[in-house]
Formats: sequence, C-alpha cells, structure tokens
Amino acid sequence: MRKLACALVAILATCWALEAVADPPPHAPAHGWRKKHDPEYVGYTGTRWERDYDIGSGRCNRDAIGAVLGGVAGAAVGSQIGDGNGRTVAIIVGAAVGALIGSRIGRSLDDGDRACIGHALEVGAAGRNVVWQNAATGVNYTVVPGSGSKNGASTCRNFTLVALGGGKKSTQQGVACQSKPGVWQIAKM
Repeated sequence: MRKLACALVAILATCWALEAVADPPPHAPAHGWRKKHDPEYVGYTGTRWERDYDIGSGRCNRDAIGAVLGGVAGAAVGSQIGDGNGRTVAIIVGAAVGALIGSRIGRSLDDGDRACIGHALEVGAAGRNVVWQNAATGVNYTVVPGSGSKNGASTCRNFTLVALGGGKKSTQQGVACQSKPGVWQIAKM
C-alpha cells in the first residue's frame, strides 16, 4: 500500500511539473506577451509611439499625459518629450497656439492641452474629432487633424481647434509643422 501511495504521489508530481512548463492559457498571456504583440502606434510622419493616449478612440487621456509631463514646463517639454529614447508623447509648442483660439480661452491652454493637440496631430486620423476637458480650467477642447503636406523638409498638417469655456466658443483653423519628431509648431493661422 505504501509503494502504491508513493507511486501515485510521484505520478501526480510529474503531471503537475509538466503542466507548469506548458504555455499559459489564452486568457492569461505570459509576461512580455503584450510588449511583443501589441501594436505600436505609428505617427503621421512615421514615428513609432508606445501609446496613443486614447487618441484613436476620439478622446485625449489628459490624466495619462499629465503623468508623463510631470513637472516639466513650457517649451522644455517639447525638447525633452519630443526626441530621444524618452519620447512618450508628442506636443505642440510655442505661444501661437494660445493666440490661435483667442486671448481669454488661449491663456487657459496648459501643457496637457498642448500635448493633447500635438499627439492628436501625431497619431490622429484625418477628419476625426479628438476631444478632452481641462478640469482645472473648465475648458472643453476638440481638435480635428486634417490632411498634410510637405513644407520644405518639414511635414505639416492642417487642423481645426475648437475651445468652449465660460460660455464662449472659439473655432480656428491652423497649420502645424513638425520641427522634429514629436514636436509640432504653428506655421500659420
């Protein structure tokens, strides 16, 4: 009886060990599976991005973008986020974007809003709305990336930006050109 019990334990241990080396079930992929199989987001100019910050779904995830931007401010964001291995979000830089939508609403445009505009220009589909709200200012934004063109060595893209805040609505069209991967600047309004 003891020999039978030992043999049974040995068989069960062998079966358990064999199951441990098998592939995981489809509902529980192995560590690293997502990195190997999830798509990269290819930007308008061919730059590859790890995340689209929900741009593909028609909205911009300001919380996620805010976490990336952290304490970096102003034009320095473009230089740190827009190039090198640390690139994680595209951004539109320069004061012209604030002037684009009008003085009062334009002053409420922060780095998160600039990143939403830049990343929408980078990975957004032409003609598809991308919306978000800046909870701190109460301004709702919609950017609609348009078609593109070449301006010398730069790739440019037209867009429409709508801002609604404090009962006022501002709608403007502009053209932004990519000065380096992930960094967009207003070319004309």
